[in-house]
Order: sequence, then structure tokens, then C-alpha cells
Amino acid sequence: MAKVATRQAYGEALKKLAAENPNIVVLDADLSKSTMTAEFKKVAPERFINVGIAEQNLIGTAAGLSLAGKVAFASTFAMFAAGRAFEIIRNTVAYPKLNVKIAATHAGLTVGEDGASHQAIEDLSLMRSIPNMVVLNPADGIEAQKAVIASANYDGPVYIRLGRSAVEEIFDENYEFEIGKGVELKDGTDVTIIATGIMVEKALKAYEILKADGINARVINIHTIKPIDAELIIKAAKETKKIVTAEEHSIIGGLGSAVLESISEECPVPVIRIGVKDTFGESGKPNELLEKYGLTEKEIVEAVKKLVK
Repeated sequence: MAKVATRQAYGEALKKLAAENPNIVVLDADLSKSTMTAEFKKVAPERFINVGIAEQNLIGTAAGLSLAGKVAFASTFAMFAAGRAFEIIRNTVAYPKLNVKIAATHAGLTVGEDGASHQAIEDLSLMRSIPNMVVLNPADGIEAQKAVIASANYDGPVYIRLGRSAVEEIFDENYEFEIGKGVELKDGTDVTIIATGIMVEKALKAYEILKADGINARVINIHTIKPIDAELIIKAAKETKKIVTAEEHSIIGGLGSAVLESISEECPVPVIRIGVKDTFGESGKPNELLEKYGLTEKEIVEAVKKLVK
């Protein structure tokens, strides 16, 4: 099975958009080879702007271009986008609901050797707390491309979370992506596994392990953290009565929190959250970090069995 980084898929999507929409402009904070916006620059250099290592200016300039009728994609690492530029995103982009797309790469622990200073494990929490902001976290390359194109067609601010490391393909070109609509990948009645981003692949592997052990798990991909598909989540809670969430993010404020918020008033059920347990990451190989911090199919299987028992 092919493996592609979602940041690479982002670059490919931008090339497609460059040919389709002359109003698309792309800005970067001096990281275009890493964020893959260099792919857009190759085909539309007159619509590419490198603002330099100035993330707040990156967002402010994108906001100005959007007011001039452009669809502005602003890219840098997730730590700098969600962290350093938070106030500019909040007040300059989200408050007036401008048509700016913040494509943040190198999110999560899988940044690897760059260590805790670059491992954004709080970005989903920060971005989903901002009014008017749509928050997307695609699971593979295909979904990332479709999420980027859907974002370009959406009128308003969007935060797109992208990763550094290559991930296995889950979907094919026929996959239909819709902002705000979760995807049931596997049907099941014993428990529901709700995953986002790179953890969707882990959830599907856990499904196969559980199936061999006689446990029938439902698997849901939540690619849109906000607006979250509460209807799909509540339906799963009512039908399976147990939920495990999985995310490459802090368990505080991300997917797990959003799921708990969705079900707490209408259908409270037992939930176990797989994610980073309120701690910083460290330098290491991506797969080793995922194992150390408990973000593998093994932990998902253990959580499911705990709930089923």
C-alpha cells in the first residue's frame, strides 16, 4: 500500500487549484520546501509570496489578500501557525470571518527529531476554540487533497492540520469528502472507535485485531474536528454504548474532548481517550514516539477490551 505524507498531498492539491482558480494565492513563512508550497510556486510563481520568518505577518498579509478577493492559503509549521500567530488568526481572520486557509504542516509527535518545541499537540484545541473557524485533520494523502480543495471552495476561515511523515493510503480517488461529515469506515455493534488524522490507520488495524478476537468494533473517521458530526457520534453512542477515541494530539481539547461534549447531554456512555496524556513530547523517531506515548493500535485494542469487559 502506498505511503504519502499529507503535507505532500497538500502540495499536489495546490498545483491543481493553481490551474483551476486564478484567485488562489499561497503564502509561506520561509518553509516552502517543507510545507510543500514550493509545488505551487513552480506553476504559479506570480501568486506565491514568501513573507520570511514572520508568522504573524504571514496571517495578516493573507487576511489583506482575502479582502482583495483572493482565496489565501497561508502555510507554516503547526507550532508556529496555531501558536505564534494565534492572536492574529483570532482577531484578523476569524473575527471578520475572512476567506483564509491556514494549512499547518508538521503537526503532532511525528515531527520526530525536532522535539517538543516543534511538536504541536495543542493546535486542534486552540483552533476549535475560535468562533467561525473550521478545523480539518485528514487521515491520508487522498483525504488531504480533497480537504484542501473543499477548503478552497468554502467561504471562510479554515485550519488544515497536516503531517510530516508518510502515512498509508486508506481511501481511493472515488472517496467523497464533505466538511462536517464523519465517515463510518467499519460497522460494528460492540464498541465504537472514533479516530482522526494518522490514528485512523491505527484504528483500522485495531479493528482487524479485535475482529480476530470476536469483538465487533465500529470505526469512524472524524476528519472535521469543527464543526463535528455530532449526529453520527451520538448515533454510535446509542447503538454501541462504548467509545474509544484516538488522536495524535493532547487528550485535552482535541477529538476526545469534542466527542465527550457531543454525547454528554444526550447520551453519556463510557469513553476512553487515546492521545498524549498532558505532557510534552521529546526528540525521537516518529514510530518510536508513537509507541512511547501510547498512540498505536495496541493501545486502542487494550482500551476496547477494557470497555467490553
